[in-house]
Amino acid sequence: MQEARVGKMFQRLLLRIARCAVAAPLIGFAQQTPAPTNPVSPETATRRAEIQKVEESLPKIADRGAALFFLARRYAQLGDSDRALSLLKECISRDEGFDPAELPQFEPLHSNAAFHAIAEEVRRRRSPVHHARVAFTLSENDLFPEGIAADLKQHVFYMGSVKQKIVQITENGKVSDAVTPGDYRFPELNGIKVDPKDHGLWVASADEHNSELLHFDAQGKLVEHFPPPGSGQHALNDLVLYGSNEIDVTDTLANEVYRFDRKKHTFTSLSFHRPLLYPNGIALSDGGQQLYVGDILGVIQVDLRNNQTHEVEPGRHNTLAGIDGLYWYKGSLIGVQYGNGPYRVARWRLSADGLRVTSTEVFEYRTPLISFPTTGAIMGGNFYFIANTGINNYKDGKVVDPSKLEPINIAVVRLD
Repeated sequence: MQEARVGKMFQRLLLRIARCAVAAPLIGFAQQTPAPTNPVSPETATRRAEIQKVEESLPKIADRGAALFFLARRYAQLGDSDRALSLLKECISRDEGFDPAELPQFEPLHSNAAFHAIAEEVRRRRSPVHHARVAFTLSENDLFPEGIAADLKQHVFYMGSVKQKIVQITENGKVSDAVTPGDYRFPELNGIKVDPKDHGLWVASADEHNSELLHFDAQGKLVEHFPPPGSGQHALNDLVLYGSNEIDVTDTLANEVYRFDRKKHTFTSLSFHRPLLYPNGIALSDGGQQLYVGDILGVIQVDLRNNQTHEVEPGRHNTLAGIDGLYWYKGSLIGVQYGNGPYRVARWRLSADGLRVTSTEVFEYRTPLISFPTTGAIMGGNFYFIANTGINNYKDGKVVDPSKLEPINIAVVRLD
């Protein structure tokens, strides 16, 4: 992997992958750039390819600010500070809430006074928002969790860990191991969903070496595991159970969304009207007619009745970019956002056709309860989310600084 696993992996990829038009159109920039005379590193080649991909997709991207922000990040990493700042200024002028202050990709600009002025302007425009509270605290501070799911019938939560296990949390905060380390060493755990039929768990998993879709029974035994199709890099990230026999799962590094047939054990790629870029959060509407997929540039609706895809319009001064955990609730989307947008937990109410944001309610923004958040789960009209994964203190399978380990907080905010 190259920068930090995007999304439920955005955090790890953002910490590990190191991989807009302004006055003139951006499209075609790659063709206008002279071929380099020196060998190009794989990271540089990847960044340039992503720039070209986004520039060519600009007409199909509903949130231009998201595209500008992403391009600014990549130009900063390529050492083109002037272009990065120009793109960033145009993005910030749209007042959608993008905040460059904490993203490691902008480190090359940290000594630039203009960059600091931009970051300070963002903070002046958007004040902190605090509505959540701590629901549970887990004393096991080296879990480094990413995914959390709710069993609505049994009223318990399940949370994955890099420690080859899944913990169960009751409504009163009692913690126990639901899946314990066994003979089979599976990749690090990402998105988790509970099968309501048998209370088993389906988990998307990935690390630097492997990625698999895992199936545990209700007793915590691994009963099946399936690698994604094809060669190249994969990172199965988040998933939803679709009907009784299918699962939709995002593959962040392959830029794919698959439908997995639980009987045939086959993966089939879904088609989209524009190329995906680090797809991550995924949600299914009530009735199962619309699927929503979040990537680093926005949210796409898939109409499962005809497989047509459409960009969800975020509206003025708003963004749906970079959503990690994504959930459907009473005609709205709930999300934990930070991959390409502001670090926040929010609710986006949608139009009747589900294609346009009609209003946005921010629950938590710029507070200690969103210190490296990832995903959440809805239970009883409340949204529970992992407030502090601590993943910035975990690298190459090891704790970076044991003195910085903290108890894991699960926060909650009322939705109704």
